[in-house]
Amino acid sequence: MRQSQLFGKTIKESPKDEVAKNAIFLERGGFVQKTFAGVYEYLPLGLRVIKKIEAIIREEMNATGAQELLLPALHPLENYIQTGRSEIDVLFHTELSNGKKIVLGQSHEEIVTPLAKKFVDSYRDLPLAVYQIQTKFRNELRAKSGILRGREFLMKDCYSFHADVEDFERFYDIQKKAYRSIFERAGIGDQTFLTNASGGTFSKYSHEFQTITDAGEDTIYICSNCRMAVNEEIKNETPACPECGESNFRKEKSIEVGNIFPLKTKFSDAFEFTFQDKEGNKQPVIMGCYGIGLGRLMGTVVEVHSDAKGIIWPESVAPFRVHLIELSSMRAEIKKGAEKLYHALLAKGIEVLYDDREDKSAGEKFADGDLIGIPWRCVISEKTIDKNVIEVKARNAPKAEFVSEVELFEML
Repeated sequence: MRQSQLFGKTIKESPKDEVAKNAIFLERGGFVQKTFAGVYEYLPLGLRVIKKIEAIIREEMNATGAQELLLPALHPLENYIQTGRSEIDVLFHTELSNGKKIVLGQSHEEIVTPLAKKFVDSYRDLPLAVYQIQTKFRNELRAKSGILRGREFLMKDCYSFHADVEDFERFYDIQKKAYRSIFERAGIGDQTFLTNASGGTFSKYSHEFQTITDAGEDTIYICSNCRMAVNEEIKNETPACPECGESNFRKEKSIEVGNIFPLKTKFSDAFEFTFQDKEGNKQPVIMGCYGIGLGRLMGTVVEVHSDAKGIIWPESVAPFRVHLIELSSMRAEIKKGAEKLYHALLAKGIEVLYDDREDKSAGEKFADGDLIGIPWRCVISEKTIDKNVIEVKARNAPKAEFVSEVELFEML
């Protein structure tokens, strides 16, 4: 991609109404733009990151045996009346032209449960797990922290259906492992902890995946002996680590990047969703739910992987792998050399953003490169063209080095 043709431009000044690091860097870097509080436009750079995150999540969900589908965003209000959730404060209410009352989907238990009921009759139809990656709408009272807490956001929500508790717990553990893999692949595995939390109206306990960062809205207590953590809201109920029994914890600020929890039979009971067991008796279907906000994960990566100059994307989710910078001069050899390297990178299947802008100084190009945060920077300039080398610098490295084209491809 030629940067001169890229839709969206970098901004020198930080947006006045933003304080979160992810919002500042993502807006300044040309990844997103805010429509209003809690609602963002994803520009090409930002969408490329989201698609990388989406691909990781999809691979890991498919590996668990869950099947992808796509459910509607418009939900009949009567389904929420049936489950007793029609008055929850995050719902957006509206109605059709014929007067039918509907809500915008804030989650999909009220849709996926009656859907599964149409196809599950016997124990032979279980277990079943389905997931989607789709836009959600929540009327947050305090939409803040950039893309970490929004009113409209992309979410992966998975729902599982089981004949008994043992099978649910088996799949629940599979989901735990899949979530660990997702966060490791996204570059925040070392900072992310499985955390015991309250289950709310569904069960006594659930689990969150919390990432340590000063920008966090949550507080967790991490066991000093193992990687288990406890959310602040249940800390008084949990004096010892539920995993190893250790009673010494350290306190950290964190961002919730995912959650998994038992639904038990709350929704299957509401929709009279049962199955016939081996003895021919009707039994309620046991359910679980597993969610990850893609924008929240993207924002968390920025909070964790950035410095004073901008973002430092992990390679797995970076919009491009290489940022090729041409430092213009009167010499045609420089542009020719940059063009040659650009096409050589593309031929190798390497994603590259080529800064071919002629109206920007070297300083502006380097500043934009640090802000955007692509993992590798390659520079073609007056001093490299004469020596037939390329100036290469990893975004998180202290200094650049000069290498041949062959050495560059070995590095990449």
